[in-house]
Amino acid sequence: MPSTAKTVPDGIHTMWPIITEDDKKQVMESLESGILTGPYGPQLRGAETEFAQWVGAKRCLMTNSGTAALHMAVEAAQIGPGDEVILPSFTFLATALAVLHNNAVPVFVDIDPDTFNIDPSKIEAKITPRTKAVIAVHLHGLCADIDPIKEICARHNLLLIEDAAQAHGATYKGRKAGTLGDMAIFSVQASKNLPCGEGGFFVTSNDALADRANKMRLFGQDASFEDEKLINLNWPIDRFRGFESIMGGWQYLPGELPAALTRSQLRALDAHNENARRNGRFLTEQLKGVPGLIPPHIPADRETVYHKFRLRLDPAAAGVDAPPVVFRDKILAALKAEGVECCLWETKPLPLQKYFAEQTGYGRGCPYNCAHRSEPAPKPQPEDYANAKALLDSSLVLGSHSYPIIAQSIEVMEYYVKAIKKVFSGVKDLF
Repeated sequence: MPSTAKTVPDGIHTMWPIITEDDKKQVMESLESGILTGPYGPQLRGAETEFAQWVGAKRCLMTNSGTAALHMAVEAAQIGPGDEVILPSFTFLATALAVLHNNAVPVFVDIDPDTFNIDPSKIEAKITPRTKAVIAVHLHGLCADIDPIKEICARHNLLLIEDAAQAHGATYKGRKAGTLGDMAIFSVQASKNLPCGEGGFFVTSNDALADRANKMRLFGQDASFEDEKLINLNWPIDRFRGFESIMGGWQYLPGELPAALTRSQLRALDAHNENARRNGRFLTEQLKGVPGLIPPHIPADRETVYHKFRLRLDPAAAGVDAPPVVFRDKILAALKAEGVECCLWETKPLPLQKYFAEQTGYGRGCPYNCAHRSEPAPKPQPEDYANAKALLDSSLVLGSHSYPIIAQSIEVMEYYVKAIKKVFSGVKDLF
């Protein structure tokens, strides 16, 4: 029988985000300025300029959430009632909700079981005359296979939106996530590799898309990037001209304080990402020979930032006769008992979650069966998302939102390896 002593000592983990004295100084300077909000506040404009330079995009708009940035991308593409947007069946629910926010229909595509991202070979079968865009999600910090997706978009005259909420600094063939499509979004929510609490970025090098997103972000007003010339920071929330809504809009601005923290955290992002990569590579190398465990697969043309380190589980290879979900949950409980931070995150593909499976939308059939469509949208079929379901039934994430691997020392990773090997050496005793 294996030892029953807990492997990972208490108090050894580092909480995320890591807040430094430089972070506190940046936020306090912002607070002491008395400027707390406004589309051209110094912290907001600083965050937008610095992130645009870091990612390599011409235009950048900071938002109060990654979901808001996604909605801005959908609106910038002029996607509306009855239109369709293709996206992966495994992603955070905000990807699909942003489509519904504009009364459009999310159309789900199964994933590549090795990378967990949208399978390009299955996209064209989902394209209809109503399709307007593809959202490629760079899940867990690994870029989707963008080149074949771009070819499909070009053939069908579709816009390509990158959901890079988890992929700050990830690369595809040497190019950074956020510069691979027509426009992209990032999240800076507290669990992300670039954290500020709540917030996001919309980025593009297309002036027309940026202009429409800019108007939508501020109540649909007749806003312009040239308005910055009209601002006097002695009157930080005055624009010295009238307000007129010329299109539908929302209030998606962040405040100055989260923008200030984002600026400070951005200066540490490359170092934090390198720590995540080191930990991810170490775990992969140490665990790849454990029967029943499959570490993440990173294609040679991509560099991940390991926002999440997902382990696939194979009960048969571990010598256990158990359903995948039972095996997964037993392993999860055993690892937690050993002191390992771990979680499940999503447990169902989006098209199988109640809201999307029942196509509730906004009532009265909108947008799935509305006046803008001559026929209702087809209902999701579980067999179309078999890879996503199989993955979620048989995998778990090492690390948690509060204690992800990006924040941890190599010593913690060494303890994790010991704990995982301990659990799998006695795995049959769990059943």
